[in-house]
Amino acid sequence: MFLGHFQHNLDDKGRLMIPARFRELLEGGAFITQGFDKCLMVMTETYFKQVYERIESMNLADPTARLLRRLILSNAYPIEADKVGRILVPQNLRAFLGVATEGSGELIVAGQGEYFEVWTPALWNEQMTELQNTEANNARFSTLDLSKKP
Repeated sequence: MFLGHFQHNLDDKGRLMIPARFRELLEGGAFITQGFDKCLMVMTETYFKQVYERIESMNLADPTARLLRRLILSNAYPIEADKVGRILVPQNLRAFLGVATEGSGELIVAGQGEYFEVWTPALWNEQMTELQNTEANNARFSTLDLSKKP
């Protein structure tokens, strides 16, 4: 499971260092694609296939399903970690993040259970600020039932 968040560097060749504890989970293959909140998503091959199967089962006549298909599949690339634990972030995904195509930068790698996300620090900080709002969280999460079931 991908848990926790880490700050890592993107080098001038577009390679991102992956946290050591995440690398083991990527050994069976992985995919990187555009995420939903101006971030990237990195999924194991197994999880990506599950997402793919769900997308494939959607009605192709539905315009929203076609948009989701384009968002995820047209921006998906297979990835492998190199010997030192870096993955290559494709140029169009770096541009989507707003990271300069030439030059390095810092990114946030945030575990999400079955996958992890890649964020710019500024956008990650916005997410963290939003999640620190206790009053908003009470309203947001009140409909979710996290209680233990018998």
